[in-house]
Amino acid sequence: METRGRGGAQRIPRPSSFRPGDPAPWALLPEHLRHPSLADVRAACATLPAARVGWGAQPETRPAAVLVALFEEAGEARVILTKRPETMPSHQGEIAFPGGKHEPHLDADLAATALREAKEEIGLDPGLVEIVAELDHIVTVSARFSLTPYVGLLAQRPQLVPDDREVDLVFDVALSELLHDDVFREERWEVPPEMLVGVGPDRRSTSSSSPTRPSGARPPGSSSPSCPI
Repeated sequence: METRGRGGAQRIPRPSSFRPGDPAPWALLPEHLRHPSLADVRAACATLPAARVGWGAQPETRPAAVLVALFEEAGEARVILTKRPETMPSHQGEIAFPGGKHEPHLDADLAATALREAKEEIGLDPGLVEIVAELDHIVTVSARFSLTPYVGLLAQRPQLVPDDREVDLVFDVALSELLHDDVFREERWEVPPEMLVGVGPDRRSTSSSSPTRPSGARPPGSSSPSCPI
């Protein structure tokens, strides 16, 4: 289904049984606090508790990581996002953070995975990134991947060269834009039984929401992954 709202048209594979979810976690945040600077992001990240492991991981679930890269312009923090090509075998045209699967032979840890993938996808020099936080992990609906998001700060707007095989467009947006109430939408979806985690009485339904909405969002300055793999 294609819907149009703030930010333009979006293709959403919405089932007919979807239900509205909760309002934005920042719905009660005063307007003057909805324009965070990079210093605000750093301060918020410094107070975060330890990242929580995602629910629903299985023995076959593979680790992956994404990079939430931010810089400041005109006093406001801006986050770097990508748009996937329409030619990709899956998740065509989706908006995502740079990231991908953990490769043990290449990556010392998951933070290294996020930095390597950002280098490969958008040409971001890992040496320019200061990792300041690990956010809550998210397990995909099918439990194929457990995504670990890392917040990385940049001293200035970076020069980026996207790999056109993986990225159709690289762009940035102010966090204040993402903190508009009408940008956020959460929906609860019923998924087919074969996609549910567990069997018998342990089988549960799940929910789906905006690709860049965190699990346990903690604004300002925290965000969560969309890394179609």
